[in-house]
Amino acid sequence: MEREKKLQLRKSVKPYERTSLQISTIQILNTLVPYILLIVLGFLLYQVHPILSVICGTVGAFFLVRSFIIFHDCTHGSFFKDKRANKILGNITGVMTLFPFEKWRREHITHHATSGNLDKKGTGDIWMMTIAEYQESTPAKRLAYRLYRHPFVMFVLGPIYLLFITNRVNTKDAKPAERRNTHLHNLAIIIIYGLLIYLLGPVRFFSVMGPVLFIGGMLGIWMFYIQHTFEDSYFEDESEWDYVKAAVEGSSYYRLPKLFQWLTGNIGYHHVHHLSPRIPNYMLEKAHNEVTPLQHATTIDIRQSFESLKYKLYDPQQKRFITFGEYKKFAK
Repeated sequence: MEREKKLQLRKSVKPYERTSLQISTIQILNTLVPYILLIVLGFLLYQVHPILSVICGTVGAFFLVRSFIIFHDCTHGSFFKDKRANKILGNITGVMTLFPFEKWRREHITHHATSGNLDKKGTGDIWMMTIAEYQESTPAKRLAYRLYRHPFVMFVLGPIYLLFITNRVNTKDAKPAERRNTHLHNLAIIIIYGLLIYLLGPVRFFSVMGPVLFIGGMLGIWMFYIQHTFEDSYFEDESEWDYVKAAVEGSSYYRLPKLFQWLTGNIGYHHVHHLSPRIPNYMLEKAHNEVTPLQHATTIDIRQSFESLKYKLYDPQQKRFITFGEYKKFAK
């Protein structure tokens, strides 16, 4: 991609970096309100039959994902024009989704600034090793990596680890304001959840919130994994790395049925989002449809997305992901 074309592409998406108070307000009403109502309904229906609570929790999980997208936009300052409004709603939705606002914002901005950079990967990313890194690792680290990349660990244990461990603890390099924000989030979660468990009892509480958090967390990890892990995803050394190419060639367009596209807040247009994080979720599809070069991004449908589970290591020579089976042949 030539320099002029890259500059033109970034310029062409600028008009879509505009917020709409009306659309943002509608999204709050059609996302946060149904989410809360589903949880309340689930608690009330427990007395009728516990399975009804589980059903409400399962449906609520999809609205949790959509609520996370609002949180996500707030961390980028793209949901409202006003910075303070983004911060207030971001913290509210952060408590709702169990994501500390300041901590996740810093890590996610780092992810955007280094996505596809082999020399700076690690912060806000899914753990990925190159062939050389895997070869040079100790047997214990190789085992840890193999376990990490196993679907059961990533998508079943992963949501529990993410929501209740990593999201609850500050990193060593966190600044005081970020540390305070994480502590306040933890305190709010303890008070709200503790009060609900006390009033409703643990069984009723987890019959609704268990599916909400587990399925919602699993879906979130799945979306993030799929949109950066496909065979010819872009990765380069620092000296060759390019932001625009990393955005368009290192993030996929996950083509979903309209209902699931809506429930996941259009984040399937991940290549558009990485090119310009200031585009609100409700403008991503429009940008994709109207800016022709964006339509050339790698497109993955639901069937193809499951094939991505086999990719484990990145081969910088071939510039593609490989399976552990391919690595065995390579290592001989």
